[in-house]
Amino acid sequence: MSESITLEPVDAAEVTILVDNVMDALVPGSPTVRRAPMNWDTFEAEPLIAEHGYSLLLTVRKHGQTESILYDTGLGKHTLVHNMDVLGIDPGELRAIVLSHGHTDHHGGLMGLLERLGPRRMPLVLHPDAWHERKVVFPAGNELHLPAPSRADLVREGVELLERRDPSLLLDGSVLVTGQVERTTECERGPAGHLAPTDAGWEPDVWVWDDQAALVNVNDKGLLVLTGCSHAGIVNILRYARKVTGIDKIHGVIGGFHLSGGFFEKIIPPTIDELTTLQPDVIVPGHCTGWKAIHAIARTLPDAYVQTCVGTRLLFA
Repeated sequence: MSESITLEPVDAAEVTILVDNVMDALVPGSPTVRRAPMNWDTFEAEPLIAEHGYSLLLTVRKHGQTESILYDTGLGKHTLVHNMDVLGIDPGELRAIVLSHGHTDHHGGLMGLLERLGPRRMPLVLHPDAWHERKVVFPAGNELHLPAPSRADLVREGVELLERRDPSLLLDGSVLVTGQVERTTECERGPAGHLAPTDAGWEPDVWVWDDQAALVNVNDKGLLVLTGCSHAGIVNILRYARKVTGIDKIHGVIGGFHLSGGFFEKIIPPTIDELTTLQPDVIVPGHCTGWKAIHAIARTLPDAYVQTCVGTRLLFA
């Protein structure tokens, strides 16, 4: 890609963590990090639910108008909608849905959400490889099935499927979905245990090419980057975000960085080195980042680090 894409600046952005692996009712907030409110009946009412899944609500404000998209939908069919209800968020106000990739812990809540919305032409942006069936074979021999989203079910629900390998713009040029991310680092490689079916049987699918991020240009602050699992590598994603937009400053990074487990823990040091060089103002590692990487990020970038938690609203302005 020789020329950058113009990403229109927004006056402000807000990201709400709707689904993540962690829920802590007592985690502290700040003026720009607002946690789910504690009320008299917080422990008597329906609680927010954490699970091994991820979903973010992105709301942008420009020229006095606000619009929202959903980035991923979590794992359980009803978890996302439940948490939206608890937080008082109306799914009917969504303009579009973006899938970071086709793994089940990022699309599992789609059908529950669509059942709630009812018939409407909801745009769904995804990479064509998101339809691939996958599995993970662990060193001990156990296998984890990762079923793909059902095209037939989505078509039946009237979803407008937008399959793109290249970058695409949403909300009148205010949100950029990266499409397929360039791989330029030496250390960010996927594990051999990730497989997809071919005519010859299950074959290694280490690159997970459908992995894509969502970008916002916060006026006078820089890029806000949302990522689901960072199968492309968080460093590759941030490099590509800068390249595709022509904006060097990384203002905020929110998402799963996939640095957990023995295979990935060895690349924590070079990842931390690159993050230190980029110096994001805010970094919120969650989901599949892993506790070792999260602790390393918190130690190295203490002023930028924010602890993840379901129900958190992060303000960028």
